[in-house]
Amino acid sequence: GRLEAVTQQMGYHPQYLDSFLKMQHYLMHMDGPLPFDCRHYIAIMAAARHQCRYLVNLHVLQFLRAGGDPQWLRGLEFIPPKLRNLNEINKILAHRPWLITKEHIEKLLKISEWSWSLAELVHAVVLLAHCHALTSFVFGCGCEQDEGLGGRGSLKALSLGNQCFCEATAGNSCSQELLRINRKRSLDSCMELDSLRERMQRIHVETEGREEVRLLQQDREEGEGQGTEVGVQGGSLWLSLLADPDGEVTGATNLACYMQDPDFGYQDFARRDEDQTQVFRVQDYSWEDHGFSLVNRLYSDIGHLLDEKFRMVDGLQSSAMAKRQGCEPSVFKRGIWNYIHCMFGIRYDDYDYAEVNQLLERMLKVYIKTVTCYPEKTNSEMFDRFWKQFKHSEKVHVNLLILEARMQAELLYALQAITQYMI
Repeated sequence: GRLEAVTQQMGYHPQYLDSFLKMQHYLMHMDGPLPFDCRHYIAIMAAARHQCRYLVNLHVLQFLRAGGDPQWLRGLEFIPPKLRNLNEINKILAHRPWLITKEHIEKLLKISEWSWSLAELVHAVVLLAHCHALTSFVFGCGCEQDEGLGGRGSLKALSLGNQCFCEATAGNSCSQELLRINRKRSLDSCMELDSLRERMQRIHVETEGREEVRLLQQDREEGEGQGTEVGVQGGSLWLSLLADPDGEVTGATNLACYMQDPDFGYQDFARRDEDQTQVFRVQDYSWEDHGFSLVNRLYSDIGHLLDEKFRMVDGLQSSAMAKRQGCEPSVFKRGIWNYIHCMFGIRYDDYDYAEVNQLLERMLKVYIKTVTCYPEKTNSEMFDRFWKQFKHSEKVHVNLLILEARMQAELLYALQAITQYMI
């Protein structure tokens, strides 16, 4: 029995892990406006924006488990127009959320037979923001780079039985249960492997034409070339599978099929000589006063779960990191949080941004910006080099702050646009 990588990393902070899993389980597996297969496909679309094969693999498996149509896994051209129309807002939220407007919201809500309801759209927006931010954590902690190599330092890319972190039921003692070695799931895991092989074989049976077969073969070879593999070790099903008719197991297909306009990426929000009227001022629209009530009204209880997660990461201890800078932990954490929000054009009128340069060393700022804005460019040296003298758990804490600050930033822009549309 082995622990899944993201769960193990967050396990350095068990209280946060409980809160995270509780929210994610509700988002992906409990009653809500969106069908279960669509939820996982939206997660695939979101993770693909940052080329996060790790999360795409996990949600491909969950998508198939939820009864999703295997043909959808061939790319955006094979999914319903309603779901495909979400691509534009996915792209903008992932890279330049300040460009979201009420016109984007209106377009999704008023496309005749393919229109979204407000509740569905809020559910989708939370999913997108959650998965975008989670890719930052995955790359920032090395889960993506080391998923098949046994991990970095004390990290190992692991799974708990046939249960991945995206479906675990969280409770008061959830993290303790997840951190126990589970050796009783080998039969279930093997049965799941066989079932998934059969499902993926049907894709090949249904695929017509030599050209399509050639493209599928090319995808498999690319997956093998990148070292993506699946193992059943100790009875554990590791990551998701794609199997050919002969039973050969390979990695996920080319992620480019799940996104459009791949060259669209992050750009610095504003330069000193540019008009600053676009700045998002928290005093005018905040999570506490506006976003929380809107999201909770349209998607019952998710607001409470998100709020608990935001508060939990704010309450984590970081005394060693703060002590080095000669400040209180709350001051240090606020510096990181406000720096991340500043990169997305979100400003706090009551904060002196000169503190950011005083609190955050250059190497830490480079790391935070890379993991936040273009996580796919993060490499293992960046994680190992930033603040070598601090514990692994403290580095994970920084990545949790990045995850939550980024998610809240995306939600603020999207929810503000929805509010403007409703007015």
